[in-house]
Amino acid sequence: MKVGLLFGSFNPVHMGHLILGNYMAYNTDLSAVWYVVSPQNPFKASSSLLHEFDRLHMVSLAIDKNDRLGISDIEFKMPKPSYTIDSLTYLQDKYPAYQFVLIIGEDNLPSFPKWKNYERILDFFEVYVYPRSGNPESPLKNHPKIKFIPAPLLDISATLIRDCVRANKSITYMVPEVVEQYIHQKRFWV
Repeated sequence: MKVGLLFGSFNPVHMGHLILGNYMAYNTDLSAVWYVVSPQNPFKASSSLLHEFDRLHMVSLAIDKNDRLGISDIEFKMPKPSYTIDSLTYLQDKYPAYQFVLIIGEDNLPSFPKWKNYERILDFFEVYVYPRSGNPESPLKNHPKIKFIPAPLLDISATLIRDCVRANKSITYMVPEVVEQYIHQKRFWV
């Protein structure tokens, strides 16, 4: 089974994440896409993050009805900050029958050589890159393990959603209804 891995803070998960995962699961050679909730991204400050279990729960609520989308909390059990190569290696050891593919945005490709052991990622894993606008060209764009996927672009961000919640503005249609209800119920970002 070929499984795409979409790593992220998902603070909160939004329709852009869900459309991307669904597109990858149904319009590529992937059998499934797993959302890997990262407790702490080594390139981002953790002060604005909700608790990892709340973010995991929101992803779980959002993908509940889609059997091709899954969720993983493996990085919760790993040293922080978590590094993609360590998570990929752990998952490959745990599920040796699966073939894992890393899914990243085109905006991450120029900085990909700064990732811990990025060469090992490219030695052992394919990388599916979805489009993001306004990115400098990467020297990795012609690498044989890099595959560009023409997934739909939805210009929405978790930052925008958090800002809307703080300003008491609507986030309807930016997140699934169950996620919106959970955010309001827990009074996140107010």
